[in-house]
Amino acid sequence: MTEPVVTRVLVADDQTVVREGIVMLLGLLPGIEVVGSAADGEEAVALVDRHRPDVVLMDLRMPRCDGVEATRRIRAGYPGTEVVVLTTYADDDSLFPALRAGARGYLTKDAGAEEIVRAIADVRSGAAGLSPQVQLRLLERLAGDAPTAPGPASGPAPGPASGPVSGPAAEEPPDGLTAREAEVLGLIAQGLSNTEIARRLYVSPATVKTHINNLFAKTGVRDRAQAVAYAFRHGITGSPQ
Repeated sequence: MTEPVVTRVLVADDQTVVREGIVMLLGLLPGIEVVGSAADGEEAVALVDRHRPDVVLMDLRMPRCDGVEATRRIRAGYPGTEVVVLTTYADDDSLFPALRAGARGYLTKDAGAEEIVRAIADVRSGAAGLSPQVQLRLLERLAGDAPTAPGPASGPAPGPASGPVSGPAAEEPPDGLTAREAEVLGLIAQGLSNTEIARRLYVSPATVKTHINNLFAKTGVRDRAQAVAYAFRHGITGSPQ
């Protein structure tokens, strides 16, 4: 019989009541073992070195060494340990520095137990563990940064003598993506799950997974969050239906 997979978690938060509450909550959840708790970033880095946890639940505003710097040091020195930020703040000044430092998950402290467990499982599997609010903020930021499509070329319209005019040639998807892979990528950018994509395209979830594996390999992205960023950079966002 296969042994159940246990995820070893470290909790870092400078508020004792919050830290102990999170530790108590995680201790009640199946498949999670709390290996330590830290009151600041310096202690978090030291405990990661000692225990080598799978995931750190990291607060951001802490004394001595804040969560962003602790995340940067952990990800640089201990790449086998993933970081999920668990903080009160979801503003840009907190969110984007943490993600740039290497955090793969970001939750606010109003997250429930189920959402925390899902984020831990997601980052363990190589995906991103982001709350819906954070995903929306990322999409809004990416949409704001996305380049606008160039307008039609100026110049006189061809007269009747020029013969039939064909429509503009469709731009080839980047990085060797097939049209179907680009379509799947656009649906990922809309926030659809594999099951929803399969339903939209009238294919099986296994086929969708194959397309996703292929497009991840071609574009070099590691998870759906990076795929969304890639889609917005290249204007592959589809149109919601």
